[in-house]
Amino acid sequence: MDSLIPSTLKIDKTALSLVPCLDTSDEKLYWLSRTPSERLRHMEVWRRINYGHHATARLQRVLEVAQSV
Repeated sequence: MDSLIPSTLKIDKTALSLVPCLDTSDEKLYWLSRTPSERLRHMEVWRRINYGHHATARLQRVLEVAQSV
């Protein structure tokens, strides 16, 4: 997945605008038409845009095995 995401992502803040946070039907239909792996890939891009190169350092994988007594 790292090969799909540029190492330095930057946001052009002059091109951004604020809009109401309403779930428009066109946008919802678009994302529902995408595969789960596509949606996850885009979420990873957005996470890296928001958190920068420290994005992967913030996640930890923990495995805990529970046994019933």
